[in-house]
Amino acid sequence: MSKLDINQYEFTEVSKKESLKSIIESLLFVAGEPLKIKDIGVILECSEEECLDLIKEMEEELENNKSRGIKLISIEGGYQFVTKSHNSDYIQKLLKKNVRQSLSQASLESLAIIAYRQPITRVDIDDIRGVKSDSALHRLLERNLIKEIGRLEVPGRPILFGTTEEFLRAFGLETLKELPSLDLFNTEEQKEEPEFEE
Repeated sequence: MSKLDINQYEFTEVSKKESLKSIIESLLFVAGEPLKIKDIGVILECSEEECLDLIKEMEEELENNKSRGIKLISIEGGYQFVTKSHNSDYIQKLLKKNVRQSLSQASLESLAIIAYRQPITRVDIDDIRGVKSDSALHRLLERNLIKEIGRLEVPGRPILFGTTEEFLRAFGLETLKELPSLDLFNTEEQKEEPEFEE
């Protein structure tokens, strides 16, 4: 019994499936970060397709069960448990964070620039904003919304910034490809600008 082999037990098809879902739930709970289907498959010694089917079932069950406080989300091809948004007030109390502690305008501007232009240096962010962004970047790093992802290969080797998985979670995105197109904003801005008659 030293080797992990779920198939050594006499399972009916339903109980085997439920046992596998139970194991996946435990893995996701302990991991604390998104787990790739491939990694789950290796641990369970089953195909990625079978793992994905089980995860999708679990995702649907958690979403449909209104009494559950967690849900499964996908982030860049990995899966993770998160709390349901309707419980956020209580979680904030537990974490002793002020719900109104939102990002400053400078932080939001810097975050948007990083999200759309990453990898990007602080100097480039400053150039786009027209002001220094040091404190905004510091707050974004503290909140784990951005991270250092390398250095630019030029003299001085400035730090390159990019967004994190926490950024995706915070904005309900699976991947950066889900960010709204900048063209959408340009079109809306043009509509909002008043037209002056000459």
